[in-house]
Amino acid sequence: MLDRVTTPTDPPQPQLHLMDTTTGETTPLAHDWDRWPSPVAWTPDGSAVLALADSDGRRPVFRIDVASGEVRQLTSDDAAWSDLVVAPDGTVAYGVRSSYLYPPEVVRLDLASGEITVLDGPVERPRIPGRLEEVGTTTPDGTRVRGWLALPEDDVAGGHPLLLWIHGGPLGSWNAWTWRWNPWLMVAQGYAVLLPDPALSTGYGQDFIQRGWGAWGDAPYTDLMAITDEVEARDDIDASRTAAMGGSFGGYMANWVAGHTDRFDAIVTHASLWALDGFGPTTDASFYWQREMTPEMSEKHSPHRFVQDIVSPVLVIHGDKDYRVPIGEGLRLWYELLSRSGRPAEQDGSTVHRFLYFPAENHWILAPQHAKVWYQVVSAFLAEHVLGQEPPALPEVLGLTAPSEQNAEDGKDATE
Repeated sequence: MLDRVTTPTDPPQPQLHLMDTTTGETTPLAHDWDRWPSPVAWTPDGSAVLALADSDGRRPVFRIDVASGEVRQLTSDDAAWSDLVVAPDGTVAYGVRSSYLYPPEVVRLDLASGEITVLDGPVERPRIPGRLEEVGTTTPDGTRVRGWLALPEDDVAGGHPLLLWIHGGPLGSWNAWTWRWNPWLMVAQGYAVLLPDPALSTGYGQDFIQRGWGAWGDAPYTDLMAITDEVEARDDIDASRTAAMGGSFGGYMANWVAGHTDRFDAIVTHASLWALDGFGPTTDASFYWQREMTPEMSEKHSPHRFVQDIVSPVLVIHGDKDYRVPIGEGLRLWYELLSRSGRPAEQDGSTVHRFLYFPAENHWILAPQHAKVWYQVVSAFLAEHVLGQEPPALPEVLGLTAPSEQNAEDGKDATE
């Protein structure tokens, strides 16, 4: 697979080539196929290549004929596949698949019929506390935008509060189970969780990537608002109780959303890009950023320029050891929310905004106890501002023991 070097006007475009290992010459393979393939295996007779590619909110298995370049999709399930290997006789393949209805499981794929057999695993699938639907809309420019909507099992009077969850990347897709960004933890609390794929998402063709390239605040934002409008019009959604959140690029978009609309009752932004002039030279991927964003693009699409328009309560989350999006982004965002936003801190220092800081975590929250704290704080913040519930005591939310309780426990231990 070859990919072109990106520029501010040219996004990546991975394409397959066949290479003559004697001469080093390459020839294109299936270049008219508008997907980003990842080749995983040859068929034993050398007549075809098996590949995986994001496609329409899934990641199916494809067979590419070497002689003709014909591409045939072998799987049609609502799943994302990985780790595919072909049996020596070429009749079946084994791989791992997952979806938002189940975590990764090992399966067997009949390469002739497409029949899928789930193999025995160490545990049963977990019970999902809800249901999953595919949703979509058409934007004013005629582009189809789709996503997944995770809903509680039962309808409630007035509809469910809506949580717009924006994926990172930005070159990616909501198509596989993740323990880090798991919608069912929020569905179990009564939320409907919208997982959309806006411009820059993979699996919808090269033009869909091009729509948002170098212009993160344009089509990606309007796509998100368009599909949110569509979902909020449903009878089972309460459009008066909504929130938006995301991490990394999703955090960037959460910041951009916060500065461009007051429609959301709360915003959660994790490991997010805030002031792009400072982010570009300090990220550990600065070489990548500098070749893909001009200074003019960075300035135009930097969320910090719109801090004065942020009125929604914002929960900022950042790890000190984050080198992809350095901690300075979170610190500057926090300072400017308190000093310059549409909801600045009061004279006594109180504020609707919150900052959750992880001294030992990086771009990802990896320690299990910290992941628990992450979800506890996010849930409490949303419950306060979206559901109208009283905020719990901070030590309890953070998984800590309040000093008075600890003193009582210490005294108890001393007398026993």
